[in-house]
Amino acid sequence: MKIRVSGGEVAADVIGEGPPVVLTHGAPASSYLWREVARDLARTHTVHVWDLLGYGDSRATELPTIDLQARTLAELVDHWGLKDPALVGHDIGGATTLRAHLVHQAPARRLALLDAAVLDPWITPFTLHMQRYQDAYRTMPHHVFDEIITTRLRTAAHNPMTPETLAAYHAPWSGDDGQQRWIDQVVGTTPDHTRDIAARLTQLNVPTLILWGDNDEWLEPATADRLAAAIPGARKATISGAGHFLPEDNPHDTAAALRSFLN
Repeated sequence: MKIRVSGGEVAADVIGEGPPVVLTHGAPASSYLWREVARDLARTHTVHVWDLLGYGDSRATELPTIDLQARTLAELVDHWGLKDPALVGHDIGGATTLRAHLVHQAPARRLALLDAAVLDPWITPFTLHMQRYQDAYRTMPHHVFDEIITTRLRTAAHNPMTPETLAAYHAPWSGDDGQQRWIDQVVGTTPDHTRDIAARLTQLNVPTLILWGDNDEWLEPATADRLAAAIPGARKATISGAGHFLPEDNPHDTAAALRSFLN
């Protein structure tokens, strides 16, 4: 389904029946990241998935910043009529989830943050380089850009992706439109909208789970300890055999940890 929001048009889906849970992916993925986890959770929950604006099949009408994504999530929660959903966020989806709750008053009965980009430093050297030389990347020949993106996507997972899976992650970034949208999300993804929420983590008063891949090469696992220590009463768990894309690497254990927490 497509949902019109103030910042563009969101591609979303709803499956299952039970208490509501909203899954928010991060960069540079799409809701495809949640496909196995969503099916598992849908046995006992109503699962809402969506593509961030500028990602997957969603389109943004302005620069896709973390604040724009957070405002969009708050709009979606209202659109779906959710009064007390569990909010789950991965990577910048974690920052999006926190900002939607803390700044834009999206209700939440529980929060789960997976390999979340919240505490500095969370921008990788790869992204910093793209931000610094964005004009060069925007005008780079497509076949060269595609090779760089393919290599980057491979490092997100600890286990090798099948060619079909890698192609699915790469597809939204293909061609000139995809290349420009990739750079747009790189430019829009800055700590400007995470430092203020990092300073407000002590205000969280809902049960919170910090979930991390034990082989995350983008955000080191020690970050999970820092994040858990900053949130009152937060629980931390590690997913074995998983990199930054832990729902991709180990969807079974990721879903099991979420189900245990949500129940």
